[in-house]
Amino acid sequence: MKSRKRLNVAMIGYGFMGRAHSNAFHQVGHFFESSYDLRLKLICGRNQPQLKSMATQWGWEEVAGDWEAVVERKDVDVIDICTPNNLHAPIAISAAKAGKIVLCEKPLAISVEESEGMANAAQNVPTLVWFNYRRVPAIALAKKFVDEGRLGQIYHYRATYLQSWGAEPAAADAWRFKQSEAGSGAMGDLLSHSIDLALMLNGPVDEVSALVRTFAPGREVDDAVLMLARFANGSVGSFEATRYAIGCQNRNYLEIHGAKGAIRFDLEDLNRLHVFDASDAKEVHGSHNVLVTGPGHPYTSHFWPPGHILGYEHTFILTMADFLQSLEKDETFHANFQDAVKVQRVLHAVEESSQTGSWASTAMQFANS
Repeated sequence: MKSRKRLNVAMIGYGFMGRAHSNAFHQVGHFFESSYDLRLKLICGRNQPQLKSMATQWGWEEVAGDWEAVVERKDVDVIDICTPNNLHAPIAISAAKAGKIVLCEKPLAISVEESEGMANAAQNVPTLVWFNYRRVPAIALAKKFVDEGRLGQIYHYRATYLQSWGAEPAAADAWRFKQSEAGSGAMGDLLSHSIDLALMLNGPVDEVSALVRTFAPGREVDDAVLMLARFANGSVGSFEATRYAIGCQNRNYLEIHGAKGAIRFDLEDLNRLHVFDASDAKEVHGSHNVLVTGPGHPYTSHFWPPGHILGYEHTFILTMADFLQSLEKDETFHANFQDAVKVQRVLHAVEESSQTGSWASTAMQFANS
């Protein structure tokens, strides 16, 4: 039997993302063979009663209140950052300097400068950014089609990420609406996901034109953002992200149109990819509604028989599985800190465009990537 190395994990922050990550740490070894065992060593946060409840429910061995002490502990191998965005940089930089493996929620930071500092500090340690939608099997299949040239020359890329909870009065005090903690609103929270997928599926963006709006009186961050993009491959893109799309819960949608075909995906129908093949006979032209649960589809053989659907939680399990495999093979994992810096640079161009009312070039932002 293959010997397994134990990795002691410390998670800083908890809440919704903390539950998603904890579940992935527990479940990854049940579905994937690995050279590593993950030990949920400790969880760190400010609210001790909530922290202890979280630790009991999810099997964390210890609780702590001082993240600076946690990153220096010799019995911790992995730091997982689930805090508000303003703490990502100081924690990640300290953890990297301490030689830890660093996992971090998105967006990577609240500015390009912070994200670049994080990437520079972590050059010699493995990093992961939880852009979990890369691991949706339907998205992985879409990438396979694009990489194989089955869509031909790409003309259009469209993406929307629509939620509605920003309009709820009870949400007003959430940290995600405080500029000092979140940095931005729908832009960093939602648009970052759409940009990451676009860069993965369609390549670099040359320039953007953006419109940003805040609807709630006195709110410090954006509620909605619209973005036009010119891609390096000659295609054009449109993006919309909002937390004011009344009637939409979590509609992360994208479609790509090329010379040979098209694909479209909606997270609210996570197990399906709509595929149009222009080479089909004209009398049967139409989108194929593909249930991406196997056989032969990315990742699906690790879970249930074909037709048995997967859920949101599986995207985190798959992210962790690929990361552990990259450690085992000493390969670079994606999305890592460098990938997330590219997303941050596009977000910066969006902010610049929204302020100037003109197109903002990303050529300078990508020059050092």
